[in-house]
Amino acid sequence: MTISSILAHKGSEVVTIAADATVMQAIDLLAEKRIGALPVVDRGEVVGIMSERDVIYCLRSDGPQVLDWPVSRVMTAPAVTITRDISVLAALSQITRRRIRHLPVVEEGRLLGLVSIGDLVKFRMDRIQEEAEAMRAYITQA
Repeated sequence: MTISSILAHKGSEVVTIAADATVMQAIDLLAEKRIGALPVVDRGEVVGIMSERDVIYCLRSDGPQVLDWPVSRVMTAPAVTITRDISVLAALSQITRRRIRHLPVVEEGRLLGLVSIGDLVKFRMDRIQEEAEAMRAYITQA
């Protein structure tokens, strides 16, 4: 199964933020939408990702003045991205190996969606459950 399967079910709406927005504006958006990360977009292209972790680390090291900084100064860049044809297991592997929680889905410079570790694990668990049910049905019919 590929990331396309997740996007088909989840949808492709993604909340983004501009690189020149302030960290406080990003925090407001994260809280309002109840999400953990925002792809940072500049001239239509994903240039980074800003997560709750980025905010916490900067607040700890630099204090409250970071709230007035541009997102571009706090974001993780470049963003680790994937394409929609990558397998769910390959995406899970990237998330685990890089210790991140969100992957923007990008193709030809265009943002198609965003998948989180929760999306990937849920999709994988649903497939495992379907396989187990199919196996039980096969066994009871044999």
